[in-house]
Amino acid sequence: MKNAKIMIVEDENIVAMGIKSKLESLGYSVPCTASSAEDAIRKADLFYPDLVLMDILLKGEGDGIVAGDYIRKNFDIPIIYLTAYTDEETLERAKLTHPAGYISKPFKLEDIHTNIEIALHKNDLSADS
Repeated sequence: MKNAKIMIVEDENIVAMGIKSKLESLGYSVPCTASSAEDAIRKADLFYPDLVLMDILLKGEGDGIVAGDYIRKNFDIPIIYLTAYTDEETLERAKLTHPAGYISKPFKLEDIHTNIEIALHKNDLSADS
């Protein structure tokens, strides 16, 4: 779904800008980035993106799992976790939030593209029913 608005939540600015550049090269729009759980929730409410790419370990209060769960439940926006954390405990916490995807870092652009397209498609289908 080209032109989909994707919010990136990543506390390392250089990483966020790299992901933004890659997403834009694929035809997606990145209206905003966020660097903390609080910032992510506020910007999801403000910009209402079609999808959120969420890092799990964030600076400040809360983490990406807490923010992702809130955003999915309150705004019905699909979340794809993009993280270096693949341990069992983190994975179990993330699964409880019903993410649209879980991609481990370092990632390939094709992995992000495929996960985004599937998540947007599934969300479109659920919106139609």
